[in-house]
Amino acid sequence: MPIPQKILSRKDEITADFFELLDQHFDDLINARTDQMFHSRDFAERLFIHPTHLSNTIKLTIGKSPCDLMEERIVEEAKKMLLTTNMSVAEIGNRFTYSESTNFVKFFKSMTGTTPLRYRKQRETALVLT
Repeated sequence: MPIPQKILSRKDEITADFFELLDQHFDDLINARTDQMFHSRDFAERLFIHPTHLSNTIKLTIGKSPCDLMEERIVEEAKKMLLTTNMSVAEIGNRFTYSESTNFVKFFKSMTGTTPLRYRKQRETALVLT
């Protein structure tokens, strides 16, 4: 039995609303307007749905969990900040609510295979050589 169109459109609406909230939240984090990292339940609460429903909907639509998407976004934004600012690794980690820079370094390395400082130095060296 095919999924009714009404359910399919609601799925797309939830996904679009989630990404809108995600973008706004990361803008707030990057610009230091908040010092709290949202979790799936926080996004679900703002969308007036159950956290499990949000997670299932995002997985169905995108193929990844909200948590995976947030982790990827943290790495993406941290990389940008490492290359475009003079902020220390600790300051960047703090923007993403890592109170201990060692935790941010471990997270970044687990996601990228390199430390934030090494990433910055490698990119700076690559730019100088080109």
